[in-house]
Amino acid sequence: MTSSLRTRAVHAGRDDLTDLGVHAAPLDLSTTYPSRDSAAEAARIDAFAAGGELDGPPIYGRVGNPTVERFERALAELEGFDHGVAFASGMAAVSACLLSAVAQGKRHIVAVRPLYGCSDHLLESGLLGTEVTWAAPDAVAAALRPDTGLVFVETPANPTLAEADIAELVRACGEVPLLVDNTFATPVLQRPGRHGARMVLHSATKFLGGHGDVMGGIVACDAPEAARLRQIRFATGGVLHPLAGYLLLRGLSTLPLRVNAASATAATLAARLGEHPAVTAVHYPRIGGPLVAFEIDGDPHALIGAVRLITPAVSLGSVDTLIQHPGSISHRIVDEGDRHDAGVSDQLVRMSVGLEDVEDLWADLEQALKAL
Repeated sequence: MTSSLRTRAVHAGRDDLTDLGVHAAPLDLSTTYPSRDSAAEAARIDAFAAGGELDGPPIYGRVGNPTVERFERALAELEGFDHGVAFASGMAAVSACLLSAVAQGKRHIVAVRPLYGCSDHLLESGLLGTEVTWAAPDAVAAALRPDTGLVFVETPANPTLAEADIAELVRACGEVPLLVDNTFATPVLQRPGRHGARMVLHSATKFLGGHGDVMGGIVACDAPEAARLRQIRFATGGVLHPLAGYLLLRGLSTLPLRVNAASATAATLAARLGEHPAVTAVHYPRIGGPLVAFEIDGDPHALIGAVRLITPAVSLGSVDTLIQHPGSISHRIVDEGDRHDAGVSDQLVRMSVGLEDVEDLWADLEQALKAL
């Protein structure tokens, strides 16, 4: 009925609430669901195991949960897909995508650095039976092999905020699915599916939740891929808790307001940081966003230790502003040489801008920069 993302963010996953006679989305905490017809349950379980949809009432929490499914439908709608599959964390979602490729006999992954440090480590280690080839965006096509199951990119990338042309990558991928980690941009700033990406991933812990109090991950995709991911989730147990699903659905309703407000503040801070004598480089995406990365002439640990209003902590996407040193925390697990080659210098600091007043944040940054 409407194409406005701001309106859909409020109503997605809640379309039926008036007909149900409730205003808040129901929270279903059941782990199991009784049924007197065990023969019919067996038939439904067989259909699910064969990759079909689970029609009818729920069966068991590891198969599906009504509250979580509301969040899945809502995020899929915002990203422009028919299906979403939620997981216990962003890394559980990444793992499921890799396992899906392996299960189809396509264990080779082409990935673009930088990625989130734990995603990088998971690929580099081969823990899930994958083999990775790292490639620059313009070298993806040459890196493809007959057994390539996935091309994986994060744009804007963690932590340098480097951007890749999604449409160009889709063309380079050919028939190979492109998985885009859209955690930093959110569907407010870009929708990779519009450019042909087959799978869009979020660490829902970040902007989708938005308050630093819920952990989750989700993949938006088509029906065949969703069926495979649900099978993997059922087998591995990486399910999203219903309370987390409830909080994430609630978080979506304010997502456009939060992201747009934080982005406006971040753009102002990025401009001011670019003029500060202690800052040697500022990285800010062309599409905007609440993330700012900058390099400093001095000890980044001294800067992080000196902030007083800004929260010195790993992660991002909360209502409060967070700052961290990627080389020491989020990307510490990545080999130092690989880190540097990907543009993650030891002087780089990443800041996730929250909803505080821009002048208060700048005053805190200014006093902290004096510590250098």
